[in-house]
Amino acid sequence: MNRPNGRLAVTVVVFILGILVVAQLRSQTTRPGLTDLSAQEITLVIANLNTRNEQLRGEVDALDRQAAALSAARDRGDSVLGQLRSDLAAIEGWAGLTPVIGPGVSIRISGQIGGEGVEDLLNELRNAGAEAIAVEGVRVVPGVVAYGQPGGLSIENTPLLDSFEIRAIGSPQILTGSLTRSGGVIAQLTATAQVSISVTPLDSVAIPATERNLIPSHGQPSL
Repeated sequence: MNRPNGRLAVTVVVFILGILVVAQLRSQTTRPGLTDLSAQEITLVIANLNTRNEQLRGEVDALDRQAAALSAARDRGDSVLGQLRSDLAAIEGWAGLTPVIGPGVSIRISGQIGGEGVEDLLNELRNAGAEAIAVEGVRVVPGVVAYGQPGGLSIENTPLLDSFEIRAIGSPQILTGSLTRSGGVIAQLTATAQVSISVTPLDSVAIPATERNLIPSHGQPSL
């Protein structure tokens, strides 16, 4: 009698457990979200999320590189613009369009000298590396010529009296040495004419801009 009763009790317990398990499974299937997915589907979702994260990281890296490239381009642009401005200023100064200042020499001329003698001095200065030259405040640029005989000398319609000054920017040592060397242009001029020429090195020489219009009348830039 005891065995049948025991079997019945076990059967009842198993039945009740079965009901509880089914209820639990039904409650889980009613929840939305990942609970509806199988293990294989969840694995696929995780893989897709990892792939998307990698794509986003790649986009972030690409944007960072783009920002760095733009920043570098901006910096290069500033540098190039500054260099172009510096080059333009140097060209304008060399051409005589702007006033310039720098070390150089002062040449004081007194006595009888003609246009050819003055041009010899100017050519010697150019050959010695003078970067800018002025005669009595007149900037020497292409087309500016000293002309006339002693007593009637002028440059760019500016009369040169018996005593006048030439100023040049360049290495004071080189310019002075070239002008005053034995047998040089000053030695030749003072030997053949009644003229006194002295050269004084200066730490600072100011030379004005030209008043000439340097735009070509016939020539045009060829690019």
